[in-house]
Amino acid sequence: MGVEKRLLWIMAVFFSFIFVFSACFPGEFGNIARAYEPAFGGDGIESAVEEGGTESASGGDGVEPWKGIDAKVQPADPIGFLSSGTGGTGEDGGVDRALEITIYEQDLALVKERREIELKSGVNLVEYGNVAARIDPASVMVEDPENRDTAVIKQNYEYDLVSSFSLLEKYLEKEITVTAGDGESYSGKLLSYEENGVILEEKDGNVLVLQEVLKVEVPDASGLSTKPTLVWQLYSPVSGTRELLTSYLTGGISWNADYALISNADDTRADIRGWVSIDNRAGIDFEDSGLKLVSGEINRVSTPQPVYEAVEEELVAEDAAVESPFTEEGFFEYHLYTLEKTATLKNNQAKQISLFTADSAPIKKELIYDSFSGDRVRVFLTLDNSKENGLGMPLPAGVFRIYKTDSAGDLQFLGEDRIEHTPEEEEIRAAVGTSFDVTATRTETDYERVSDNVERVSYEIELKNSKAEAQEVTVVEHLFGQWEILESSDEYEKIDAFTIEFRVTVPAKGAKTVSYRVERRF
Repeated sequence: MGVEKRLLWIMAVFFSFIFVFSACFPGEFGNIARAYEPAFGGDGIESAVEEGGTESASGGDGVEPWKGIDAKVQPADPIGFLSSGTGGTGEDGGVDRALEITIYEQDLALVKERREIELKSGVNLVEYGNVAARIDPASVMVEDPENRDTAVIKQNYEYDLVSSFSLLEKYLEKEITVTAGDGESYSGKLLSYEENGVILEEKDGNVLVLQEVLKVEVPDASGLSTKPTLVWQLYSPVSGTRELLTSYLTGGISWNADYALISNADDTRADIRGWVSIDNRAGIDFEDSGLKLVSGEINRVSTPQPVYEAVEEELVAEDAAVESPFTEEGFFEYHLYTLEKTATLKNNQAKQISLFTADSAPIKKELIYDSFSGDRVRVFLTLDNSKENGLGMPLPAGVFRIYKTDSAGDLQFLGEDRIEHTPEEEEIRAAVGTSFDVTATRTETDYERVSDNVERVSYEIELKNSKAEAQEVTVVEHLFGQWEILESSDEYEKIDAFTIEFRVTVPAKGAKTVSYRVERRF
């Protein structure tokens, strides 16, 4: 019995404590303090409520800010890096820009912008429009550089855009007026709709099925947006015009590099032009924005976001005039390319901007026969990505297109190849095509089984040259297991554990045979 009395006494004390605490601290105010304390140190909004009263807290717009607000507040300084990325004039004389876009190669961009917004002390209802249709709402960050207590309390992403179907969906079971194909107007409760037809219930209970509708009239379209919009409940500790820094990630925009190489007559030097091609399908125009490009493979785990179908469906390509080149810098484990001038990226537009130019860069043509490629002698052009050659910047992966002028002085296309990311001082090798006049035939001339795990094989590679000039050809052979060359017609170089190369000269209008015998152990 003593134990039961003790338990009853403890429970009585506990409930008495709860009653006293609730009387001293109203539940509504307690929720506010808990919701905002992580972002404001526990006193920012508390003082605003005590001093400003209901009018100050509501911002004068009729919103009851403290009822039903999610207890999720943006950190006080979520994107301090935006200050240096989008505002002010840096040491390099950069331009003060209100909009900046960093574009990645994986159909992703980081949009950073500054906008002036009139706020009242307390909680404001802010509609932040003109955002990309492919925005990731979870990535939105907002900062007031002049007051760290400014924060977004709650955010809605409105992408239910105005359309005939969205309007009809909103007015199901409500009164509308339609004009049918016969020119007559009918009013009634909308029961159903599909394509060009609707079903209405008139006031007398009759049901009309109208197969062809020319016009639909509804009282209003409130609640639907013409463009994707972020709607914020935003707390501001002071009144006045605030310059907010906002950033978000969006899909629908990407970039890639393209290169044009124009070879001279004897294929020893070439003029090289590098371009970046930006494809904007984000559902928004970016006017006079700072532009940065990130080259490298970033890791992503984000799920696809709702897609707003843009009004313009036709992709418009535009070749931009040659502009000031990009500056390049190492950035984390990637490379960052910054355009010195602003650029305008229209929605549904592909734009090309000059990356670099290099004139009369030394190149080398190589004819390579690799048995893994069949009986073909392939043609490659190689060059060093060095400052001495007019290059010397890390080159993003992209397509190399090779051209050459013919005897009449007309430019002709020779071929193209995709190169990987190429660091400074590395070699660029682009496959051009297959030689027409230099051919190869590979034959296994002898085979001997020495034991269960040892064999000896002989090969001949016959190279033929129909040109009037001798041709240098590299013969690549791949060997497996433990191998040893027993004899060969020409000297070879061991490239790695499984590859050897013969470098030979095939005479003009002649042939050259490369032969060797190899012993392999498995």
